[in-house]
Amino acid sequence: MMRSGFVTFVGRPNVGKSTLTNALVGEKVAITSEKPQTTRRAIRGIVNRPDGQLVIVDTPGIHRPRTLLGQRLNDLVEQVLGDVDVIGFCVPADQKVGPGDRRIAASLDGYGRAKKVAIVTKTDAAGKDAVMERLMEVDSLREDWAAVIPLSAVTNDQLEVLSDELLALMPEGPALYEEGVTTDESLEDRIAEIIREAALSGVHDELPHSIAVTIEDISEREDGSLTDVYANIVVERDSQKAIIIGRKGARLREVGATARAQIEPLIGMKIFLSLHVRVAKEWQRDPKQLGRLGF
Repeated sequence: MMRSGFVTFVGRPNVGKSTLTNALVGEKVAITSEKPQTTRRAIRGIVNRPDGQLVIVDTPGIHRPRTLLGQRLNDLVEQVLGDVDVIGFCVPADQKVGPGDRRIAASLDGYGRAKKVAIVTKTDAAGKDAVMERLMEVDSLREDWAAVIPLSAVTNDQLEVLSDELLALMPEGPALYEEGVTTDESLEDRIAEIIREAALSGVHDELPHSIAVTIEDISEREDGSLTDVYANIVVERDSQKAIIIGRKGARLREVGATARAQIEPLIGMKIFLSLHVRVAKEWQRDPKQLGRLGF
């Protein structure tokens, strides 16, 4: 008997949803960062098993929006929640359950069709007493949890337990994607996200939210020696542009080297990566700019 269906993980920003998605898929399909609101799109990761298939829809963290981009990200999460078979509510083991967690847990009442699973993440970062405390706090948030599972996506502890539980909750049916497929993300989107992840490293304050990446062109050279990748790193202010470029271009070269190391295995050959930093004033608040950037 085969089962297949869609699951999404919800929670506050930076509770480990993308890391969990990658760990279950067994491959990096979603970028990760310590910066909140790193995920900006609904990214599908596919878990292929002999007895079925899980399609994980990785979504942005639910937060109180301060910009039009933030509101659109929350709207995207709501849209996904209305379509999935199972919702996994995530709370990190090393942080007490707070008002934001309670608000998100209560909001799941609006998605009666989906079964709910509570997940205590990052158990590797907390002691046994803290993990037990989180489990009791999370369990008390709702009465309709199909399961409450502690795990670590970093050490793979309890990942198989979660995978088994999620698949058991899915409807009977054939696989939704061909065997071996791990994501339906386009090559351009995956490369753009890799570059954004590299650009996020080491920046502070509001700058992470102001960074977007667009791909101008990807083309293999006629002699087959290299693939040329031309990309734009978009920020909102000239001062942010200076931070991304760094002194004498040092930081931009570092971003390029970090991104190149991940893009080359993805493409399967050496690449020439050209990065251009440009300013789009207040793009997070501008509907036209958001549309051009794919939001």
